[in-house]
Amino acid sequence: MKHPCRAGPCVRRLLRLPHSPGLVLAFFLCAAAAFGQAGNSAESPAAGQTVRRITPDEAVELAVQNNLSLESSRVALDTKKRQFSLVWNQFLPEFDVRGTLSRSNEEASPLQPELWSFNGNLSASLNFSFALIEGINSVKVNYQSGLLSFAKARAQMERDIRKSYYQMLLLQENIALLQGSFANAERQVTMAQANYRNGLVPQLTLLQAQVSRDNLKPSIDQMENGLKVAMANFAMSLGLDYDTQFELVPVTGDLNYISLDVKDLITKSANGKPDILELRQSVLAMQSLRKVQALQLYTPYINFAWNYSPTLLGPWDNSWGDGDNWMDRGAFSITLGMSLNSLFPFTKQGQGLKDTDNNLRAQNILLAQAIRGTEIEIYNTVFSLERAQISAETQAQTVALAERSYQLTEEAYRAGLQELLQVQNADLARRQARVQMLEQQFNYRTGLIDLEYSIGVPFGTLSNGGNTK
Repeated sequence: MKHPCRAGPCVRRLLRLPHSPGLVLAFFLCAAAAFGQAGNSAESPAAGQTVRRITPDEAVELAVQNNLSLESSRVALDTKKRQFSLVWNQFLPEFDVRGTLSRSNEEASPLQPELWSFNGNLSASLNFSFALIEGINSVKVNYQSGLLSFAKARAQMERDIRKSYYQMLLLQENIALLQGSFANAERQVTMAQANYRNGLVPQLTLLQAQVSRDNLKPSIDQMENGLKVAMANFAMSLGLDYDTQFELVPVTGDLNYISLDVKDLITKSANGKPDILELRQSVLAMQSLRKVQALQLYTPYINFAWNYSPTLLGPWDNSWGDGDNWMDRGAFSITLGMSLNSLFPFTKQGQGLKDTDNNLRAQNILLAQAIRGTEIEIYNTVFSLERAQISAETQAQTVALAERSYQLTEEAYRAGLQELLQVQNADLARRQARVQMLEQQFNYRTGLIDLEYSIGVPFGTLSNGGNTK
């Protein structure tokens, strides 16, 4: 799979977390909010700075309008579209006009002692060959290739935008959870202080509660910085200022788990994946180019030419307005010709056709590799989705148990039946269960996005019910 991004590694790379046990523990502490529920802004915007509320669809719409990479693809498509719309201009003759003032080194004849002369020339020529007809088809195929390349660039951009959106949602939820954990730790410190003052717990218990609370602060800072970087990159992708603040609209509703048929998806991807469609069209374009090249080499051409070439001798002495002073050496010609070098395979022209054949063969191999690679990609994606679904459903049950365990432990602590450390352990277990469930839900959502791209259906098709027909 081309984008095997998972929440844990992505967040770790984003925040550049070293793999030390303390920070790994902090990471698990921070990622335990329900993904898909209402998101809380991790940081208040600066004074006077507006917050832009945005949905995934609105983000995609903005990116389509402003993304510079997509704009570059659009310019390339416009060029091919213009070439296709004016393809008929290949049948226009070439016109040329020029004037030449010259001086001979010696007299042409005693009757024409003039050394200076002026020559004007107006010419038109038209070449026709069978390659010209195939060239028109080649321009059409090239335009169709441009359409597919633009569609591929747009689909890739939309896929990346949607995945970045969900990743930021997960970060926001993690930060909110971490802040909640800090508030909970603060509350436990208050309780420990009260118990210590009443002589119920030793000073060590109070110190442990304070250390546990303070250890959360660096993790919160790191997570908030990571969200800032993610939002800056997201804003740049949308063509906005890097410091644009977003209010991400949370995903509503339960995650929709769907049944997936690997063979059916592979068939769909072979006919719908943008990468494969682009490669297949590239093969067609190369085949058309090969026909043009062969027709140029092995079929004759015919040239129609006409020129009007008046000449005036002695332009300094004779009148330019007297027609008797002008001579016309123009002519009309029809030329039928053919290249002979192309008949011999060892010539440059013959080898050029061989090179094209090899390039076409290589392109077909590349297409076959892409199809085989997509089969593996689909298989791996479906397998990952199934694993993520099982893990998420299992973790949902674990979260419920962990929540109940935490509540009971805290109630026991309030009654003086449990130690503070046991409450902290129960809280840690609860958050670890939630973060694992959130990661699997995130993996499932982004896996569906990758799958939708692979089979070439509109984004949201699978997540809205899985009907791809």
